[in-house]
Amino acid sequence: MKKYLYGVDLGGTSVKLGLFDVEGTVIEKFSIKTDTSNGGNTILKDIAGAILTNMNTHNINKDEVNGIGIGVPGPVSDGIVNRCVNLGWGVVNVKADLEALTNIPVSVSNDANIAGLGELWQGGGAGFRNLVFFTLGTGVGGAVVVDNQIINGVNGAGGELGHAPIPDADEGFMCNCGNSGCLETVASATGIVRVTNKLLADLDDASTLRDRPHLSAKQVFDAAKEGDKIALEAVEYFGKNLGYICSVIAVTNNPEVFVFGGGVSNAGTIITDVVQKYFKKYAFFAVSEVTKFKLATLGNDAGIFGAAFLAKKL
Repeated sequence: MKKYLYGVDLGGTSVKLGLFDVEGTVIEKFSIKTDTSNGGNTILKDIAGAILTNMNTHNINKDEVNGIGIGVPGPVSDGIVNRCVNLGWGVVNVKADLEALTNIPVSVSNDANIAGLGELWQGGGAGFRNLVFFTLGTGVGGAVVVDNQIINGVNGAGGELGHAPIPDADEGFMCNCGNSGCLETVASATGIVRVTNKLLADLDDASTLRDRPHLSAKQVFDAAKEGDKIALEAVEYFGKNLGYICSVIAVTNNPEVFVFGGGVSNAGTIITDVVQKYFKKYAFFAVSEVTKFKLATLGNDAGIFGAAFLAKKL
């Protein structure tokens, strides 16, 4: 009888792991260091060792484990990851290699995708089957879930929402991807600071944000909550662009809910309020009336929850 799931969230500095029962209750959370030396060639061996050791600790037999789900920081297609710069990987068949090391079925997806699945299963999107998840951090990542299935696309780039172009993309900031005007250049933590600094340079209005040597997105949202004019303008610009992108996505796959996670979402309902305001302005009426906006609730555990959900579906 299958009783257990393992969820793995592979990051550039650490690997978060979780042992779950098949209903999604966490039995234990643990972590190991990500060893990126020698092209990261021991990473999967280290993960397998950590899981097998944990199974031994809990007296779990392999035939009791439904599977291992793992999220990796790169595009995934058919269990194969194509370049994980942070890990030193080129093309790696994560599914086949980890299955060979553990003799347990493995399912693999992108790390942003598994965070979205985690929120769908046990977090801010619980109770829905059709979700779009944005992770708003140093960059902007995302996941598109339709009928409980991640949309990966033809080569694993489905859900790269941070690289959707904003309306004035031609005059936008340059993105690390090589294009200008990507959503993450204005809606990530660094993007919000970039926009605010430009407003501070262009406008003469008094602001509590002036002359701060290390301005942060949190400071911008905090100042907006206090009525700071420039901070409010920066937040409106953030909401306008993210709301616009949401309105385009909504007529493509008609999600039940948009969920926002990542460090920026810690600002709270000011995020969902301003995005929904512009979504309603731009969206087709049939989607505007039914689409909900929620904050993520799982925090840094979203990845292991989503990976466990992958394992549950094996």
